[in-house]
Amino acid sequence: MHEASLSTDQAPGCPGPDPRPRPPTRFVMPHGAVDTHAHVIGLPPSHPFVASRSYTPPAATAESYLAMLDATGMTYGVLVQVSVHGTDNSLMVETLKANRDRLRGIAVIPLGLPDKELAALKEAGVVGLRLNILYGGGIGFEELDDYVALARELGWHLQFLIDAQDLPPLASKLDKLPVPFVIDHWGHFPVSRGIPDPGFQTLVSLVRNGAWVKLSGAYRNTVEGPPYADTIPFARLLHEAAPERCVWGSDWPHVAHWQHMMNVGDLLNLLVDWVPDEKARDRVLTDNAHRLYGFGVATHRHEEDPSR
Repeated sequence: MHEASLSTDQAPGCPGPDPRPRPPTRFVMPHGAVDTHAHVIGLPPSHPFVASRSYTPPAATAESYLAMLDATGMTYGVLVQVSVHGTDNSLMVETLKANRDRLRGIAVIPLGLPDKELAALKEAGVVGLRLNILYGGGIGFEELDDYVALARELGWHLQFLIDAQDLPPLASKLDKLPVPFVIDHWGHFPVSRGIPDPGFQTLVSLVRNGAWVKLSGAYRNTVEGPPYADTIPFARLLHEAAPERCVWGSDWPHVAHWQHMMNVGDLLNLLVDWVPDEKARDRVLTDNAHRLYGFGVATHRHEEDPSR
């Protein structure tokens, strides 16, 4: 499922998100809910695209993202540096600074940045680093040890955009990492491979042993398409493996997706099937994410969570 890096002229354009986001209809959003995965995207020349990108997106502004959070009833958001901007985190950082109480960030950086620049990222609200071996413009695993050391020094976690099929040979090393790590979109795992697949079983094992996982990207993993019912048994197994280390993300504005453009409200509704228990679902949306990303203490009605 690897996405090839394409030249500028070859990188296909992808559509923007549904312009009318709506809240879920199957449950009441808990106070303090966090969207743990989204991107802001600028346009050249102010915000250049890398030539090695895998797709060409439209702009996704901070204003549009905040409006989506408001429309769906979410309190906080986590911005992940998008691959098309490479290691130029300037737009994300600018957005974080303007919304310090509401947003956190996951950066993509080269090794060797001066301490002053690292401190500025941390001050802006960056709490982690992303390694990406799926899309052109990302940083892969070749220097994993150095990024682990950097994350440990800064008190950050690592986030991996990886296909689950690549996890088995890495599992023994990942299990020993001295920093928290998160697997995006439950490993971009096509459900057609089935639950017994070695990649998925390795993912479940990693989560059970200490990894975090984003319950997100149903439209990337489905075979059937909306309403993504074929993803339910997989997401439930991941949640059962570590209910205290699952978080939810919208993946807004749904880049590199050319099929049915879902509404964030529909993705939230799916969470009822993935995590049927209300208290457990609220913790995915609030307490778990607050703990990982450093948001304020949850104030919703389920504060007795023993895993905190």
